[in-house]
Amino acid sequence: MNTNKKTDAYEQITERIIGLLESGTVPWRKPWKAQTGMPRNLVSGQCYRGINVFLLHSMHYESPFWLTYKQALDLGGHVRKGEKACPVVFWKQWEREDELTGEVAKIPMMRIYHVFNAGQCDGLKNVPAIGETVTTTPASNAEAEAIIDRMPQRPEIKHSMAKAFYTLALDCVWLPDRERFETVNAYYQTLFHELTHSTGHPSRLNRPTLTETAGFGSNPYCKEELVAEMGAAFLCGRANIGEAVLENSAAYIQGWLQQLRNDKKLIVQAAAQAQKAADFILGIKSESATPTA
Repeated sequence: MNTNKKTDAYEQITERIIGLLESGTVPWRKPWKAQTGMPRNLVSGQCYRGINVFLLHSMHYESPFWLTYKQALDLGGHVRKGEKACPVVFWKQWEREDELTGEVAKIPMMRIYHVFNAGQCDGLKNVPAIGETVTTTPASNAEAEAIIDRMPQRPEIKHSMAKAFYTLALDCVWLPDRERFETVNAYYQTLFHELTHSTGHPSRLNRPTLTETAGFGSNPYCKEELVAEMGAAFLCGRANIGEAVLENSAAYIQGWLQQLRNDKKLIVQAAAQAQKAADFILGIKSESATPTA
């Protein structure tokens, strides 16, 4: 089995995220606009998941529809000359038979595809108007509350604290009182962050980055914190919450640049775990531990 392509794929995606950070953009803190909807493939209609959501959103196109060069041709259109594609990752299960036992093992392999936004193409047939793609309700407290209320096995949520945090031992989310937040949406974003942490509890997803990492809450650049940030971003997208809780400070960006340069698999793996966490909170059964297009 050739693992070089797998390593190259991780490196390509990581380098793209590093480039965004170096330009001052933190992808997981740049929520998509509510009126465009989640990024999806124009042909299949499937929404992109995991790291693909952040990669595609960072391109800043109005349309949520993406497709390959060949798909554009199949739809009677074409990609305009000089347009640049965006890479997306796709996981495929490769089967390998053990020579001694005859047992077949399925091995997830990551591959990179390149897609273009519908706004980069001419002549495409039957592209829905942007307004028709929105299936969620307008941003509202009720939408965020509904997500919280429907969370399976939800931990206890307590207020009147000086800061927001999650405790694994007590399986409890602690928050300041709602009125202490600058905005209502900031309150929900913070709560989504802590609820994402709680999905790592042994009774839920049993995530090693939470259960096997001591003092995860004190290290803002550990993998578990990245999972929580991305998970909160997925949930905010579902609730159409589009404002940032924290500014993209230089120190914050430099901290993540250092981590990503030291671990080429960090961003893809964290996004996959964040997607699983968001799916758990939303009551969606994840088909796989790996992100798919």
